[in-house]
Amino acid sequence: MSTAKLTPARRRAVAGADAATGLVRASERVLEGLVDGGLAVRHPRPPHRHYLTPAGRELRDRLLAEAAAEAGNADEPEGSRAPAEPGVFAARTGGEPAPPDAAARAREVRSAWEGLAELRRLTNADGATDVPCAWERTHLASAVALALEAGGLPPATDATGGYAVTPAAHQPEAVRVDWRPGPALRELVRAAGVLEAAGWQVSEHPERDGGMYLLASPRRR
Repeated sequence: MSTAKLTPARRRAVAGADAATGLVRASERVLEGLVDGGLAVRHPRPPHRHYLTPAGRELRDRLLAEAAAEAGNADEPEGSRAPAEPGVFAARTGGEPAPPDAAARAREVRSAWEGLAELRRLTNADGATDVPCAWERTHLASAVALALEAGGLPPATDATGGYAVTPAAHQPEAVRVDWRPGPALRELVRAAGVLEAAGWQVSEHPERDGGMYLLASPRRR
């Protein structure tokens, strides 16, 4: 479907879809139009949420690029720009403030994980949902953090212990997972199990202080 054939409501829905999961929020009429145009799919299980297809994601990127170009040409004063759209899911890699509503965050994480599973099904060549997809391979830290939080592990904050996901030195296809404050071997062993169940290849590495850290990379079939 070309952008010329999109109604304004459909354009807004595609552009406003969740960057990580592709979740689309719009009226039923708009969602049906996106499904008919091959830009979204309806999840078969309740609550039947809708997610962008690969074509929908490509269109979203194009719409956002066009909007960014227009914004760059507008030469707006810094303080006059509209704030980022609320409701967009962001993975917690560790170090962020605790969310004000833990129950709402749990719902967001569950929805994001369901969307990621659907993205795997749609974009992996064999429709496999047990191995990371292309999006995860290019967003390693966010993908690993989502798997950990969806698996029931807490991200570290200034006040509480938890996991922290950071780039792995000299290993661009892997991320490092620590537990802060450490050493916390039992928690990292649990984190390794969660990641392996989510399709990640995990190795354990000792620290000089007797602690341990993990390296996680996407498992391949």
